[in-house]
Amino acid sequence: MEYVTMNGLQRDVSRIGLGTWSIGGFMWGGTDEQTAIQTIIKALEHGITLLDTAPVYGLGGAEELVGRALQQYGKRQDVMIATKVGLEWHGEQVFRNSSRTRIMQEIADSLRRLKTDYIDIYQVHWPDPLVPIEETAAALNQLYKQGKIRAIGVSNYSLEQVNLFRQAAPLHTAQPPYNLFERNVEKDLLPYCHSQGISTLTYGSLCRGLLSGKMTPNSQFNGDDVRKLDPKFQQPRYAQYLKAVERLDRFAQENFGKHVLELAMRWTLDQPFVTVALWGARRPEQLAPVSAIDGWKLDGATLKAIDEIVRDAITDPVGPEFMAPPARHRAVDQSSAA
Repeated sequence: MEYVTMNGLQRDVSRIGLGTWSIGGFMWGGTDEQTAIQTIIKALEHGITLLDTAPVYGLGGAEELVGRALQQYGKRQDVMIATKVGLEWHGEQVFRNSSRTRIMQEIADSLRRLKTDYIDIYQVHWPDPLVPIEETAAALNQLYKQGKIRAIGVSNYSLEQVNLFRQAAPLHTAQPPYNLFERNVEKDLLPYCHSQGISTLTYGSLCRGLLSGKMTPNSQFNGDDVRKLDPKFQQPRYAQYLKAVERLDRFAQENFGKHVLELAMRWTLDQPFVTVALWGARRPEQLAPVSAIDGWKLDGATLKAIDEIVRDAITDPVGPEFMAPPARHRAVDQSSAA
């Protein structure tokens, strides 16, 4: 496992972090709690020391599972907990709320669920168009000064929004979506963070399972599975992405004796702007390839060949924009219309 020092934190963290969105079950077709806890513990045993979660994952469920797993595992001081703030839900309808009042309520709830008295990295989950960024930043800065959080972060913020945030509070980390198929942030946000010393926790490294190599044309996504809404999993795009995955897998096998999953993770880690790449897993056995990601690198010629495969196979690319939750007024309008 590779380790790195993150901005604002005085100890090293693993360059692979466990993402717990799918573990929470909400938008992923449910979860098995005992399996989820075993998965978290297995990640820690693999040398992963950063756990990324959020209140909205499982509508509180993922944070509770992380807290229970750490209670079993012990060694809280050896684990970095990154969680988030700024989303609210009524039933299963999620919308943005980064007001100071909401933040102060959420920090108390998150500390209780996580069974801890501090959070290592506290991140605004999505920018809230109805709340001044300065208000959100000032609230997190207060928690930072109180010692309830050790580092301040943002997720899904644009470069312009990051600059506004930094006028009101220190910013230690940023968490954008970033993977072989979703690369818009490498144009401005990631280089900016790199130049300013802002550590990055990029999420979606396997693009919601597409880059795991396990998807087929007949894969079924049931219940509230987020992939039912993802344009990448709709034809004709789905066939294009599967073609790219097939070719990337063949390339990885022929050149490294690896598979597309290891190639995708190695690609993300080898980007100069990435501090930590998040890996989502729902079952302990899904973490088995972690050890195959260390000990090799992708050179310039390899990166160029990968780019050519992706460009050739995917003629109608699409980003992760579909994941953005609505602002509060839109959520209320939609609820009334229903």
